[in-house]
Amino acid sequence: MTTRIAIIRHGSTAWNKAGRLQGSSDIPLDEEGREQARKLGKRLMGEDWDIVYSSRLQRAKETAQIIADAIQHPHTLLEDDRIREAGGGLTEGTTEEERVQKWGSDWKLLDLGIETQEEVIARGKEFLTELVAKHSGKKILIVSHGGFIRKIIRELVPDAPHQPMLKNTSITEILHADNTWSCHLYNCVQHLEE
Repeated sequence: MTTRIAIIRHGSTAWNKAGRLQGSSDIPLDEEGREQARKLGKRLMGEDWDIVYSSRLQRAKETAQIIADAIQHPHTLLEDDRIREAGGGLTEGTTEEERVQKWGSDWKLLDLGIETQEEVIARGKEFLTELVAKHSGKKILIVSHGGFIRKIIRELVPDAPHQPMLKNTSITEILHADNTWSCHLYNCVQHLEE
């Protein structure tokens, strides 16, 4: 039985535009982010999605709600803290330039309270394993965050066409069948290009 999961990065925020690292800071969508979500909702209309999950951070929740409204999803939006963005510790709210000024160009090597890749992957895999066990054969939308999505896809589908940045409201689609993950769509923003 195949489980189809579309993982969506939230719409844009003021911090995205300013190049500020968001991590687990709870930043709202900006007006462009809401418009991106509406366009994605329009793209997904007419498709039957059984379940919609979101990270608890408001930029993801609002994106998910706009999409759920557009597709007339009849069920409650589900939230899970395990699909939140990787925590950025002391770097949250800073730009690359500010990080270099404050901690030097090797700031990534310092212990600044940043959640490790292993921690992010562990919680992401735990969530997806539970999801597939509970909702096998379903079509599931998940609204999450760029760093989280990139890390989990790289782990589950190493041969997927990885890109350094995921675009706001991009769709990455993975399928789970016969205990194997595959990726059929990566970082797609066709809805923003029309």
